[in-house]
Amino acid sequence: MGSEMIGGIGLALLLVLMMLRVPVALTMLIVGVVGFSQVINMGAALSMVKSVPVEVLSNYSFSAVPMFILMGVLAAHSGMAGKLFNSTRVICGGWKGGLAIAAIGSCGIFSAISGSSLATASTMTRVALPEMERYGYNRGLATGALAAGGTLGIMIPPSIALLIYAILTEQSVGDMFMAGLIPGLMGLLFYSLAITVVMRLKPSLAVAGESTTWSEKVKSLVGLVPFFGVFLLLILGIYFGAFTPTEGASVGAFATLLYAVAKGMRARGLWQSVQETLALSSVVFFMLVGAETLGYFISVSRISFTISDFLFSLDLTPIVVLLCILLLYFVLGMFMDSIAMLVITVPVVFPIIQSVGIDPVWFGIVTVLTVELGLITPPVGMNVFVIKAMAPHVGLGEIFKGVAPFIAADFVRLALLIAFPVLSLFLI
Repeated sequence: MGSEMIGGIGLALLLVLMMLRVPVALTMLIVGVVGFSQVINMGAALSMVKSVPVEVLSNYSFSAVPMFILMGVLAAHSGMAGKLFNSTRVICGGWKGGLAIAAIGSCGIFSAISGSSLATASTMTRVALPEMERYGYNRGLATGALAAGGTLGIMIPPSIALLIYAILTEQSVGDMFMAGLIPGLMGLLFYSLAITVVMRLKPSLAVAGESTTWSEKVKSLVGLVPFFGVFLLLILGIYFGAFTPTEGASVGAFATLLYAVAKGMRARGLWQSVQETLALSSVVFFMLVGAETLGYFISVSRISFTISDFLFSLDLTPIVVLLCILLLYFVLGMFMDSIAMLVITVPVVFPIIQSVGIDPVWFGIVTVLTVELGLITPPVGMNVFVIKAMAPHVGLGEIFKGVAPFIAADFVRLALLIAFPVLSLFLI
């Protein structure tokens, strides 16, 4: 049996095991080891099992992952999220649908130091949903805005998804972060416009919030200072070369820790934050070990090169190849977690996009945006299920109905990024 055939069987087995609900990381590890042993030999596969975890866990670049996670956890536990929403609520005071726009804005700003969509969605739901329900907001609109707003964490830097993509494809982390800034801000703008359009079409879904004066709006900006301080410290430090993105993760985590301690966090709160960070980091690193193992198998089986040759034989243009890959991501996003999707598929599709001459940084941005869509599309939109867990009294159908306008906004954003690559490449 040829190595390409073994590679194809391995990918099919990967899908079967995931449908049987075997943990994704374990699935990748099993398929990677068994497939590698079939292409090379069992001795080489066992040697890989010993070396890959050491290789991943000792990779200096990956040390940024727990630091970004810690930064978001500290921000959530220190009360920063509550002050953030109070500030954006005052700024949007008096607007029709203002609380929903404030929730979107809070999600976008919080994600700038969280790096995680799920963390952003869960944290801001605890803070914002009770307030929107108190003002009589339609539950679908309220939860839909929070689910969609949470997805901004996967794009606005620092983003764990962009970091992992950069490491897997050996791209500059700084370039990926800079490339994600404008698309992330576009998401913030387009989601706010989606709420405005919904309010025009169905004004009964929400009421105007309490009107606030310009003086109150200006004073409320104080609540945004910690977030923008950490964000600017990170982005400007990376952009001007004061520190690397990996070092920047530690700088950001330390700055957030100082703020948390200044606001009253003590040993108990810090220990809880560290425990939560370790739990989340272990999940990510287990997936990275599985992805690295699977990547070795895909490499020796040459299945990705076989797919590339097949696409070349069809004489497809690069844009058609890109659209086919994005369609694959969109379908997979309905069933899989975003990080798992990236670590599984990037080793397969990256050689293909290189072979057709697609810019790898631009491809990473449109890919992550497509993966972002998967977080709010049925049947398995991870952000939707996070919102459901935080608000069990709201039906899944209501939440999925509520995110529909934001899905439409994301398709518009994706179309613009494909039509105008300069939107993502302008800052690098």
